[in-house]
Amino acid sequence: MTALLVRGGHLIDPVAGVDGLKDILLRDGRVAEISAPGKSKLANGAEVLDATGLTVTPGLVDMHVHLREPGQGHKESIATGTAAAAAGGFTSVAAMPNTVPVNDSTEVTRWMLSPDRGAVVRVFPIAAATRGMKGETLNDFAAMKSAGAIAVSDDGKPILKDSVMRETLVSASRVGLSVIQHAEDTRMTAGASMNAGPMAFKLGLRGMSNEAESSIVERDIRLVTELRDARSHLHVAHVSTAAAITAVRQARRNGLRVTCEVAPHHFLLTEEHVGMYNTNAKMCPPLRSAADRDAMIEAILDGVVDAIATDHAPHAVHEKEIEFERAPNGIIGLETALGLSLRWLHKEWKLPLGRVLSLLSAQPAALLGMKGRGSLTVGSFADVLVFDPKAEWTYRAAEGKSKSRNTPFDGWTMQGKVHWTISEGRIAYVARRS
Repeated sequence: MTALLVRGGHLIDPVAGVDGLKDILLRDGRVAEISAPGKSKLANGAEVLDATGLTVTPGLVDMHVHLREPGQGHKESIATGTAAAAAGGFTSVAAMPNTVPVNDSTEVTRWMLSPDRGAVVRVFPIAAATRGMKGETLNDFAAMKSAGAIAVSDDGKPILKDSVMRETLVSASRVGLSVIQHAEDTRMTAGASMNAGPMAFKLGLRGMSNEAESSIVERDIRLVTELRDARSHLHVAHVSTAAAITAVRQARRNGLRVTCEVAPHHFLLTEEHVGMYNTNAKMCPPLRSAADRDAMIEAILDGVVDAIATDHAPHAVHEKEIEFERAPNGIIGLETALGLSLRWLHKEWKLPLGRVLSLLSAQPAALLGMKGRGSLTVGSFADVLVFDPKAEWTYRAAEGKSKSRNTPFDGWTMQGKVHWTISEGRIAYVARRS
């Protein structure tokens, strides 16, 4: 593997406490040297990327994506999904198990990790917590971890039974895996297609109450409290309600290992964006009220939120171009997360750049135990993002790398233009010359 010198960029690495001009030498998939500009002692013969005037940071980590393979390649493939990830600055993506078949076996996990899939960045499969994601019988967590699974979840479905969730928390902790919960009491949301509120009433649609989310979060926190000695790690996926955030905040104050993520659509959009039955604004959990949206922003700014995750959920055009109630939930997000976060969290709401980048890299990497990722220190994986944090650009879904186009952010102005994404020392994405 040819050595690569990223020269003259402004390195921001929150974990290492670095914020200044540095040269970074990458060799054999690892960081070989970090030096003052022009002072490298090991860079003879290395290929050079001139990062002058640009920011260099650890590659982004998305802990919640749907790559649709196996079984739903018409929506996305591992190859196209990871190409979209690279275009968005992500070098690691954690893939949820609701594939066809469900990723509840070592065979499926290994299939996903095969080089034949054509991944251009690193994929970390998340195993189904229960067989077939039916919420009844636990999978063999130790075997799934040995095959390459990085966490367990029945995402897309909740684990409703107290006894099964308790067993999941204990068994996952025993083998060192996190439990990621899709917090939705589906007994309360049957037939619902958007948030319960004035917009649902106006459109004549059945709505999902906030309680359907918060009651599961509160139940799970109670179980973690009862299992305190087991040191279980509960991670709440795609939090969308103020009540759920309040429960997570209190759990943290009580010293529990409870963490959460928020998706850009939940800190930027509200139920009003459904408009006249816009299926590209239909997701689960749904877009909520302005008060809930504001609670997500506050929780990000005050540090309660541990990670920004996209919940990248591609669907084919024909699947979304039907009646709102029948359309599948989900939007794509890998190519817009950085641009939206910098435009709003950093520029508009003044969250320091380092904190935004940490929410997108170091913190999700730490939550999932991705050793050697989320930071650029000598010996770490050579996962690097080189971007211009001040550049503004317009997102055009039709020009994206994903197979799918289902997004409410088409035509939005973004900030922070990716120039290069480097995954384990290999260039995975190069921006087109304008």
